[in-house]
Amino acid sequence: MFKVSEFQVKDVVNVSDGKKLGNIEDIEINLNTGKIEAVVIGGSGKVLGFFGRDDEVVIPWKNILKIGQDVILVRYKDSGDLKEQDGD
Repeated sequence: MFKVSEFQVKDVVNVSDGKKLGNIEDIEINLNTGKIEAVVIGGSGKVLGFFGRDDEVVIPWKNILKIGQDVILVRYKDSGDLKEQDGD
């Protein structure tokens, strides 16, 4: 079992190019099943999720390949794998 706070300190890395996407800012949970549907990566210009105008990246749970001790490896190749949302 993991705590949300443990997810937030891990770097999220794209396995297709090795780039760091950022850190998990939030998670989306299906209230009917209680399962995590997606993770939200905050934009790089944000401070504690408030200041900045960068878009958030939402990565579906199925695209998480491995959760390691220090990093979370995700598949992030094309726009069919994710959706972007405007930051609030």
